[in-house]
Amino acid sequence: MTASSSATDRARVKLKPKANARALRHGFPWVYANELVTDRRTRKLAAGTLAVLEDEAMTPLGLVAMNPDSKIIARMLDRNPEAVVDTNWFATRLQRALELRTQLYSTPFYRLVHAEADGLPGIVIDRFGNTCVVQPNAAWAEAHLEALTQALVQVTGVTTVLKNATGRARTLEGLDGENATLVGSAPQAPVPVGMNGATYMADLTGGQKTGLFYDQRENHAFAARLVKPGAKVLDVFSHVGGFGLAMLAGGAAQATCVDGSGAALELAGQGAAASDMAERFVPRQGDAFDVLAQLAQEGARFDVVICDPPAFAPSKSALEAGLRAYEGVAKLAAPLVAPGGYLGLCSCSHAADLSKFRNASARGIGRGGRRGQLLHTGFAGPDHPQLPQLAESGYLKAVFFRLD
Repeated sequence: MTASSSATDRARVKLKPKANARALRHGFPWVYANELVTDRRTRKLAAGTLAVLEDEAMTPLGLVAMNPDSKIIARMLDRNPEAVVDTNWFATRLQRALELRTQLYSTPFYRLVHAEADGLPGIVIDRFGNTCVVQPNAAWAEAHLEALTQALVQVTGVTTVLKNATGRARTLEGLDGENATLVGSAPQAPVPVGMNGATYMADLTGGQKTGLFYDQRENHAFAARLVKPGAKVLDVFSHVGGFGLAMLAGGAAQATCVDGSGAALELAGQGAAASDMAERFVPRQGDAFDVLAQLAQEGARFDVVICDPPAFAPSKSALEAGLRAYEGVAKLAAPLVAPGGYLGLCSCSHAADLSKFRNASARGIGRGGRRGQLLHTGFAGPDHPQLPQLAESGYLKAVFFRLD
């Protein structure tokens, strides 16, 4: 147990009179810096310190993790202000998360912990068989990483635990970007992951994020349902072949996968080979906007086009520029869809809600000279549960259109 895990002699922090204590009582997990009384004592608390949060009347609201240097100054960990955050505390939450995933999936490949929605604020854990990749994206998680790791091995039985320290969230928390092997030995080769009839190759040490994006699993499956025998499909911002390989498994005659990363396309090619689909896989490396324009000049047409770009609107300040970028993607992609074909557009920007993203997509389709029916709206899979009180937990949106 770390010193900050002890329930005795804990710091106490207090909400300002106009702070929304009701939202916290109803499940909102964050306290912003402008909502907390930040006196000299509070400002001196080390990042990751556990404290008792009180309302204006000094009534305890629960146990929070502090970071005086972050916009999110406190994260709610437990409604019990006397809770002890140790291996057993982590194990209880991990066991509950594991029970859900093992009910949903027959193989051990899924997001095991989805941060606040699983009661572990700022912590993401993806499982790849006997290996788990942990992203401790909040200061308190970094401070309690040893107890978390012990509980993770205890609950899941995995033999390898890797720490992935990349990402914008750690920077905002004032944390370093150094990856580490916490338990066992890091895989020396990509890990094959079977999903939707295809095999994906996950680079757990050198790939993006934890190595694979599990959140699109159900949307991959829907895209595969749109494929007719002999169809040609296009997967833009493909990473390791997410939509492309699923559509090949669904019967596509050819899938062109576009990405700026040669390493990602190499992994996509390995996945196609492992799926016995290499002869139908066409990689195309380059800037997605440039490649879309080039394909239009070439007169290319596809029966299904999917665009799954990175977060163009990672914050509210980037929202307008991000929406213009999503509109631009739709404008370039729509002309590439054969008459009666399908266009799928995705956003992982929590700042762009579904309505704004859908409207930007529809505008782009119109500017691309096409009209379409909205067939389906998809979200992250159930291993990425949402906390209803926290809009950020429902970041992923996918809209599928049938174009005239």
